[in-house]
Amino acid sequence: MTVLFEKWARGLDAIVEACGWVAAWTGLALVLVMAGNVLLRYLFHTGSVAMQELEWHLMSPLTLLCIAYTIKHEGHVRVDILYAHLPPRLRQAIDLFSALSVVALAVIVIVLSWPYVMQSYRISEGSPDPGGLPYRFILKAMIPAGFVLLLLQSLSATLRALIPFLGGAAEPSARVSADAPQ
Repeated sequence: MTVLFEKWARGLDAIVEACGWVAAWTGLALVLVMAGNVLLRYLFHTGSVAMQELEWHLMSPLTLLCIAYTIKHEGHVRVDILYAHLPPRLRQAIDLFSALSVVALAVIVIVLSWPYVMQSYRISEGSPDPGGLPYRFILKAMIPAGFVLLLLQSLSATLRALIPFLGGAAEPSARVSADAPQ
């Protein structure tokens, strides 16, 4: 059973990795669009509402789709003052509780944001500004999409957190090995 859980976790990780990698490239696009907007504004004294709104459309996947990727690579901020000094079994219980809590949070956000996106889609919501971008629902769809990826990453973490409780060997956590007293 533990081998199967690890296999499923690796599959979920691969999905998050691929989506995070693709979403991270929107960072380059965002920099280029912002640089273009600045050049247009200060060198040519012109600008475009659509180009300014494109910045939001690029910031959305960069922010929301990369949350799960960041957590997968442990790039998020956390406070481990006590965690590293706790007994391994308690750390494992905390990891499991944390993963399950994020699963619940992700499901709640997905369920609550879906009608918001669908309403935008049904009315073909676009920018209220003249010259703005159409298809505002694409921007709003990043909310449930980002939380679906967070859900996948949290399910992966849940599977890995369950392994020690099912008799499997616990994976050494990077945060514990870096912070643990020698």
